[in-house]
Amino acid sequence: MHIPENYLSPSTCAVAAVAMVPIWHQAVKHVREEVPQEKMPLIGIAAAFSFLAMMFNIPLPGGTTGHAVCGTLIAILFGPWSATLAVSIALAIQAVLFGDGGILSLGANCFNMAFVLPHVGYHLYKLIESKMPGERGNLVAAAISSYVGLNAAALLTALEFGIQPLLFTDAAGNALYCPYPISVAVPAMMIGHLTVAGLAEAGFTCAILAFLSNAAPTFGIESKASAKSISPVIALVIALVAATPLGLIATGDAWGEWGVEDLAQMVGYTPAGLGNGWEWSSLMPDYTVGGMPEWAGYILSAIIGAALLVIVFRLASGLAKPTMEFGD
Repeated sequence: MHIPENYLSPSTCAVAAVAMVPIWHQAVKHVREEVPQEKMPLIGIAAAFSFLAMMFNIPLPGGTTGHAVCGTLIAILFGPWSATLAVSIALAIQAVLFGDGGILSLGANCFNMAFVLPHVGYHLYKLIESKMPGERGNLVAAAISSYVGLNAAALLTALEFGIQPLLFTDAAGNALYCPYPISVAVPAMMIGHLTVAGLAEAGFTCAILAFLSNAAPTFGIESKASAKSISPVIALVIALVAATPLGLIATGDAWGEWGVEDLAQMVGYTPAGLGNGWEWSSLMPDYTVGGMPEWAGYILSAIIGAALLVIVFRLASGLAKPTMEFGD
């Protein structure tokens, strides 16, 4: 679901970026008011779950690949606005350092995966949880809501791709950006996410929640106790980092994330806006490091991304409200 550079028109990217400004403002406001200073750094660890989950590419029907996002997971643990900030920063790091998703399309990617996904997932989770109390009910609610949240984001991504050839064409009628209309983009995106990627999102979400409920029950905003020991959570992050090369097993590109030459072969021409658009030279493109084996570059990228997220939210803890007094 990471929309690459130049697949959306500059005007589409601008609209999405402008739409995200008040959303980010509200997210910062809510996080400062709702998250105790002591627990702010823990959002960085939750954000690392999202960053790492997005590195585990899985094969989808049609020969493409996809990944989980874990946006609903963060929303369940720390609230939907915390998830908006966490996933937004994760997406920004991916775009700037690793070229995963475009810089210009960052607003659209954040709208889909950092705003719509966790908010849809969270509110559906709360609705189902109220009808199914208990630990088992919580996991059922988490599975359903995370599945729906991911597919809501996928649908929006497909629509953003699909409106491009309707709105932006050259004199010959060729698309300037993404060439596939809604009638192609929506089923192509949704088949893979409804059948496989959504299940992966539900699996990641439930597995991590189950682990936390047993190994670190105070990890989350709703717990009234301070998170005195997060060593099991750190161990889980390390295990996920070590396992990220499994994401290299899935071959092929995600739908809508092809290179310009590959797309030209598929549609018979190079969309002018896509072929001549602005490009960002990332430091570690596609999570690779020159001279290192691909698997080692993947692990190093995972370490850097996860560490940056923890550092960002550690620094942000100074802007949060003073630490609350927690009872045991």
